[in-house]
Amino acid sequence: MAAVATCGGDAGSAGSAVATASKSNVTSFQRRGPRVSGTNDSGPRLVSITGTRPSVRNGQLLVSTGLPALDQLLGGGLAVGTVLLIEEDKYNIYSSLLFKYFLAEGIVNGHTLLVASANEDPANILQELPAPLLDDNCKKEFDEDVYNHKTPESNIKMKIAWRYQLLPKMEIGPVSSSRFGHYYDASKRIPQELIEASKWHGFFLPEKISSTLKVEPCSLTHGYIKLLQFIQNIICEEGFDGSNPQKKQKNILRIGIQNLGSPLWGDDICCTENGDSSHSLTKFLYVLRGLLRTSLSACIITMPTHLIQNKAFIAHVTNLSDVVVGLESFIGSERETNPLYKDYHGLIHIRQIPRLNNLFCDESDVKDLGFKLKRKLFTIEVDSISL
Repeated sequence: MAAVATCGGDAGSAGSAVATASKSNVTSFQRRGPRVSGTNDSGPRLVSITGTRPSVRNGQLLVSTGLPALDQLLGGGLAVGTVLLIEEDKYNIYSSLLFKYFLAEGIVNGHTLLVASANEDPANILQELPAPLLDDNCKKEFDEDVYNHKTPESNIKMKIAWRYQLLPKMEIGPVSSSRFGHYYDASKRIPQELIEASKWHGFFLPEKISSTLKVEPCSLTHGYIKLLQFIQNIICEEGFDGSNPQKKQKNILRIGIQNLGSPLWGDDICCTENGDSSHSLTKFLYVLRGLLRTSLSACIITMPTHLIQNKAFIAHVTNLSDVVVGLESFIGSERETNPLYKDYHGLIHIRQIPRLNNLFCDESDVKDLGFKLKRKLFTIEVDSISL
C-alpha cells in the first residue's frame, strides 16, 4: 500500500479536489470580493476549465457524464474528484455505452483521457466511441430519431419523474449551443481526426503484468497495484494534482476503468463468497479516491456486481464510491415480454447520489427510471411503474 501513496497529500473531502488546482489557493467556488476603484481585481475566481461548470448547489466543479439526462439526475453532472460506479447490466450492453459516452464527452471538450481495461485494448475502445451531434445537425437528428420511433404512449417532451413533481422538468432533447454536455449518435463512430487530436493514456492489463508473477494473499492484486501506480504517475507528471503552477491552461483528467472486479483483473470476488472488508478491491477503491480527491480528475468505473454473491461486500463497494448507478436490462428477463415495460429496454437504478461536503449521501424518492436505446440516442424516460 505504501507504494501507491497519493502524490498530493492525504485524501480530503470532495470539495478539496479543486482546491489543489494551483498553488495560488484557487478553489472551485470562492466569492469574488468587491472591486475597488483604481485597483486591479486580484481576488480569487472560479476555476475556468473547458467542459466544466460550478454546481448551483454548492459550487463544486462539475463535468458532464456525456448523457445530459444522467447529469440532471446527479445534480448537474459528475463532481471533479469523485467516482461514478456503474453496476453493469447482465450482458454489459448499456453500461458499456454509458462508459463510452463519458469518454467521448472528454474528447469533445479536449480533456485528457485515461482508459483502463483487462479485456479490450483501450485504443480499440476509443475507435468505438459514439459520434457527437454538433449544433448544426443536433436538433434534426434528435427529431428524426423521436418521430421514427414514436408510440401512442410516448411523451416527446420527456421529464424525470421525481415524486410529486417538486423539481423542475427535464427535457432530453438538444436545447441550445450553450448546453452543458453533448448528445451522441450511437449509430455512428467518432471521427478519427478527433481521436488523433486528443490526448489519452491506455492501460491494458495483459501488457502490464507477467503471467508468472505470484501475488501474496490478503494484499492488492498485482493488476490493481499497477493501475494505481499508472494513475498516480499521470496525475503527478502532468500536473493534475496542482504541482505544475507553470501550466497556464488547466485541464481535466477523465479516468475510465472497465469491468473492474472481474476475474480478468485477477480478482476472485466474483468466484467466492468472501466478504472480507480488507479485500483487494475495497483497498483499491480507497486509495483511488485519495488520488482523485487531490486532483483535477473524475472517474467512471463499470463493475459486474450481478456476479458478486456477497451482498455485504457490495455494500462496502458502494460506500467507497461517490455515485452509484445500476443498469438492469430486460433482455432475457420476464419484463422483456411484460406489456407494462414494452416502451423500455431496461431500468436505471439510482443507488447513491453524493451530498458533497457532508457526512452522508443523498437518496432520491424515485430511484428507478426507464431507459430506451433508440436508433441513435440513449434516453432516460418516465417509468410510471416506480411511482
